[in-house]
Amino acid sequence: MYSTERVDLILNYLKLNKRASIPELTKVLFVSEATVRRDLNEMQALGLITRTHGGALYAEESQEISIFVRKTKSAKEKELTASVALKVLPDFQTVFIDDSSTCFALAERMNFSHKTVVTNGLRLVSYLAEKNDVRVILLGGELLQNGNAVSGALAFRNLRDLRMDLMLSSCAAISTQGTFEHSTEVMELKNIAFEQCSQRLMLVDSNKFNSKATYRTRPVKDYDLVITNADDDVTEPFKQSGVKIINE
Repeated sequence: MYSTERVDLILNYLKLNKRASIPELTKVLFVSEATVRRDLNEMQALGLITRTHGGALYAEESQEISIFVRKTKSAKEKELTASVALKVLPDFQTVFIDDSSTCFALAERMNFSHKTVVTNGLRLVSYLAEKNDVRVILLGGELLQNGNAVSGALAFRNLRDLRMDLMLSSCAAISTQGTFEHSTEVMELKNIAFEQCSQRLMLVDSNKFNSKATYRTRPVKDYDLVITNADDDVTEPFKQSGVKIINE
């Protein structure tokens, strides 16, 4: 089992149980106590958990998973979703792109020549800084903990002053009831971006359909298109409820 898979399992276990001992986690993961300790120490350094004597607590305040974890988790699924999205992108001159690793995987394949990109993602800004013919607008705001992105009141105000042709966004979780985020700040930022864009595309890899998050951003029907690599049996309930969703 890879370390990123163990991180995912540990987080899910802690979300359900709030705390766990090292012996408990060795039974869940089928690995040694030394391996569990190493994983917990690394997760604490990323702000994902709080270490205790002999175990760990779920860090309730750590709602946004570090980009360094997100960019390696489910990499194949994100690349597949980006491949699907690339085929159906509409024409645009200005685009808002969130800080998600799925949208970053798509952005790496897009041609931004003579276009304007608005984002709250520092990783995307760093990538686009190497391009000579792209106008990049980085929203102001507070750096999200463990998130390599900005949000907050200043970012909201900046975003309300802009109008964009296209929104490319992902989410923490999706169901037929809507798209969801782990924090109210991220929810609010994406709601504002939604209102300021003419077309809105939601990119979700297959793992997001099995995830849980607290704060609903929008009903799924509100998006012009949902793009995913999920199988037909996953997407069918969305299609039946009137959502425009494609997976190939």
